[in-house]
Amino acid sequence: MSVGRRARRSLAATLILAGCERVETVPASDVGADAVALRAATEAGPVEVALETSRGEFVIAVHPEWAPMGAERFLTLVESGYYDDARVHRVVPDFIVQWGLAGDPALTAEWMNAYIPDDPVVASNTRGRIAFAFTEPGTRATQVYINLVDNARLDSTGFAPFGEVVSGMEVVDALYSGYGEDSGGGLRRGDQSRIVAEGNLYLDREYPLLDRLLRASRR
Repeated sequence: MSVGRRARRSLAATLILAGCERVETVPASDVGADAVALRAATEAGPVEVALETSRGEFVIAVHPEWAPMGAERFLTLVESGYYDDARVHRVVPDFIVQWGLAGDPALTAEWMNAYIPDDPVVASNTRGRIAFAFTEPGTRATQVYINLVDNARLDSTGFAPFGEVVSGMEVVDALYSGYGEDSGGGLRRGDQSRIVAEGNLYLDREYPLLDRLLRASRR
C-alpha cells in the first residue's frame, strides 16, 4: 500500500473517531428554565443567614437545591429587611417556632398575598429545618417555621424545607413559648388578623414577653 493511501485511511479513521466522540450541546430552551435554575442553585451551595434575636443569634444554611422557590423568597425577604424587628409570634413546645408577619402592618400588607409556587418536598421536616407556612397549595408568602422536633409527618402535606439551623439551635429552643397559640396561632386557625392590622403595636401591648427578631442578614 502506498504511503499516500495509508495516510488518507489514517485521516479518515481519525475523522470517524472524532465524530463519534463529539457531544452535542442541548440548547437551554430544551432544558427548561426550572432545570437551569436548579442546577445553578445546586452548584452555588448553601447560603448562610444570621438571625439576631433578643435571646441571641442562630444561623440558618439555606439550600436552594432543596426548594428553589422557597429559598429565593426567604433570601429576598432577608435582604429587603422584611424580618427585621419582627416578633416570633408563635412558639409551640415540641412542635415549631414561627415568624413572618412584619412589625409594620403596611409592610405585611405589601407582601402577605405575594404568593410563590410550591416546591416539591425534597428534604424532610426534621428538627432544626425551616420551611414556609401556608394555608393551602400555592399560598406561601412570608411566614416561616423551624421544626423543634422531628415533624416528618408534615412532609406528605407539602411543607418543603429550604434550609436548616447550623448553629445556635439552643437559642431557637429558648424562644419564649408561654403564650402558645394565643399570641398568633397558625395561618390555618385564622386568628392573625390583629397582627396583620396592627403589627408590633398589638403584639407588644398584648404579648410583651414575645422574643424579637432584631435583624436577619446574609453572611
